[in-house]
Amino acid sequence: MGRDGERRLDRSEGFGEHLLGALLDQAHELPPHLIAPLVADAVRGIGGRDPVLLLQDYGQLVLVPLSGRGLAAREPVPIDGSSAGAAFLSGVSVEVPQGDGVRVYLPLLDGGDEVGVLALTLDDVDGDDRRLLRRFASLVADLLVTKSGYTDRIFQARRLQPMSVAAEIQWSLLPPLAMTAPRVAVAGILEPAYQVAGDSFDYALNDDLLHVATIDAMGHGLDAAAMATVAIGAYRHARRADIGLAEIYAFMDRAIAEQFGPDHFVTAQMMRLNTVSGHLQWVNAGHPQPLLIRDHAVVERLESETTLPVGFGGEEPVISERALRHGDRVLCFTDGLVEEREPGGEQFGEDQLIDWVNRVERSQEGVRAVVRALSHVLKEKRGGHTSDDATLFLIEWR
Repeated sequence: MGRDGERRLDRSEGFGEHLLGALLDQAHELPPHLIAPLVADAVRGIGGRDPVLLLQDYGQLVLVPLSGRGLAAREPVPIDGSSAGAAFLSGVSVEVPQGDGVRVYLPLLDGGDEVGVLALTLDDVDGDDRRLLRRFASLVADLLVTKSGYTDRIFQARRLQPMSVAAEIQWSLLPPLAMTAPRVAVAGILEPAYQVAGDSFDYALNDDLLHVATIDAMGHGLDAAAMATVAIGAYRHARRADIGLAEIYAFMDRAIAEQFGPDHFVTAQMMRLNTVSGHLQWVNAGHPQPLLIRDHAVVERLESETTLPVGFGGEEPVISERALRHGDRVLCFTDGLVEEREPGGEQFGEDQLIDWVNRVERSQEGVRAVVRALSHVLKEKRGGHTSDDATLFLIEWR
């Protein structure tokens, strides 16, 4: 029985399979603008009401509502300090009892990356409901990711301020900002979100090997974005040819030199992590040394021989190696993070970065929550602005 003695709707596994199967049948040729009514109809079908689809804005500060027929109108919700934000950051549903039932906030997960949050109200919630809602939220997340490839509406909903052309190019290049697998998790963030130009990152999990690259193209604006595009394209092309890190560096170096000439360069760091053994290899081409985090504290800088930035025709690079322990994290970052001037004129510096990494690591859990919190607190401590691109990328061997 439900509230006030009414007969409870059937939300058993059999009902759930029928509902989700019907949604899948409709989803294949569903136009993107009909996602909202499809979700709203499904919520009504399980006895829910007031559905809201909340998407992460590009600055990762708020969750913005997706408009559409059948969805409740809402204002943007801050990620920090809200029930929706708690579900978003933890990847676990949050239930809030209310006078008319239970408000449920469901994380929309796609391969470990958070698309947003689905919120709805039910009279009450039991185990069958939670199982159905979890599967329903997964299907909604897949729909949003798939359909966003051929509509601007989802992009427009997430954009809270004007975005530069260079930033638009960079966001189109990026892989999902986070990925979680049984043996490894990664998360990255770019600042300033709406003006970024030369910084970027890329990764791929190919069988047991995680491949990662972070780059910082010289200059600003479209020139930097163009160089970053070529650098990432060259990295992906070489990586997909299954060649070694030294060969990847050489291929990227030639691509930048041939396209832009001898006066242009891109600093870069390319890594490979064997997710079975924890064996880490990397080539550093002008980047700050990555930080090794163990037991939620920075234990050392991963010192390595540095080769010339990509585009300068450097010699064959030295490949550095390190055996990680389970639970170790490696933080890569670009120089814009530490070379920014504080309000008093002093450079922010790596020592302050390490201090704040230790503080944030103790207060946050997952890699995505750590990267987001760290980026925001560092920006605040640097005076609330970023005059150069600043990138963080965190790897966890699980």
